[in-house]
Amino acid sequence: MARSSRTLFLTTILAAVTSTLPAQTTMTWTVDTDQRQALVFAPPQGPSTNAHKFPLVFAFHGHGGTMQTAAQGMHLQTLWPQAIIVYPQGMKTPSKVDPDGKTWGWQQRAGQQGLNDRDLKFFDAMLATLKQQFPVDDTRVYATGFSNGAVFSYLLWAERGQVLAAFGICAGALDPAEHFTLARSVVIIGGTNDPILPFPLQQQTIDLARQIDNATGPGQPCGAICTFYASTSQTPVVTRIHSGGHIYPPWAGAATVEFFKLHKL
Repeated sequence: MARSSRTLFLTTILAAVTSTLPAQTTMTWTVDTDQRQALVFAPPQGPSTNAHKFPLVFAFHGHGGTMQTAAQGMHLQTLWPQAIIVYPQGMKTPSKVDPDGKTWGWQQRAGQQGLNDRDLKFFDAMLATLKQQFPVDDTRVYATGFSNGAVFSYLLWAERGQVLAAFGICAGALDPAEHFTLARSVVIIGGTNDPILPFPLQQQTIDLARQIDNATGPGQPCGAICTFYASTSQTPVVTRIHSGGHIYPPWAGAATVEFFKLHKL
């Protein structure tokens, strides 16, 4: 192949690949008086976009994390380029490991003192705007998170479960003040040697999830560290329990995307 022909061929291939990659943008909101941001990856939109609606995934970083580190660590946009992936940015928030609230995180329960439900309001604002700007499939809106972001995802299940189809939890637990009221499919990843959020606390929430999801029967193996709990309400619980600590395993993103693709409202 001549050099000019080879160059044209490679340029054409690069253009075709680039046109299928999610576009990255930083979106901003004003919630009450707070300026909020999220890193958004959206599939390319064309003339036929309105005939094809996209799944929407909210992915929440852990305490001390950022929307950029979440995008790099979870990389859901590369695992599911056909979906709109949103990495919101938390605010400085007190926690057990950061009582002075020097780093970024999320509220753990509704009405948490001093926080004015700022993160629940942020979620509502993001969802409304994204549905205005993109053709979102209302039956395929999901939430996932790590650590404090997983705690917030559980809070969304308890307080905003009616608009979310399924959840992906990694190293999280439901705040004792909250309660699940709706059955929703969930994949839960946890480490039995977690020094930050001891696994027995995570197990308590797994038990609550199985109860609300009518998934209380014996689990079936679905992999080396995977257990599938069938549900009479078609909202199964899948657990992937490893022997590590407070980590987001390198396979967690793929496991979450695989699960989300199977479930919708």
